Amino acid sequence: MKKKDKKVCLISSSGGHFEELLTLAPLSEYYKTFIVTEKTKYNKKDTRIDYFTLQVNRKQLSFIPRFICIFFKSLLVYIKERPDVIISTGVLAAIPMMMIGHFFKKKIIFIESFAKITSPTQTGAFVYKKKIADRFYVQWESMKEFYPDALFLGGVF
Repeated sequence: MKKKDKKVCLISSSGGHFEELLTLAPLSEYYKTFIVTEKTKYNKKDTRIDYFTLQVNRKQLSFIPRFICIFFKSLLVYIKERPDVIISTGVLAAIPMMMIGHFFKKKIIFIESFAKITSPTQTGAFVYKKKIADRFYVQWESMKEFYPDALFLGGVF
């Protein structure tokens, strides 16, 4: 398979996680890429985004139904796009796509948030503990305390 034949899904929640994800956009020079993130009033017209999911927060009363909707939207996107690799900078809205990719034995790469220096994200801890990611990166060496098998190569910025 030639490099351009590989398809990469770049997925994250909105905000800072999405900004981190955009630092990986140059991968599109080497691979077919598509971007998935939560739809917000700030990004709904962003032409770089190929697919939107619902925005979700663990503390919302509607968390479970919204998360189920995100799962089915992710499944539809996965079936349509058939990515070879899924790269995520987190958090919650990205879990279903990573789990689907893991189930279908695709390569999963998780990059823990640049903002996390002394404690893990809940999503990072879940992905690490459940061994969903084939590669797990931290952006601060201090995070190796929480993720001893993670790879530290510095920040994406």
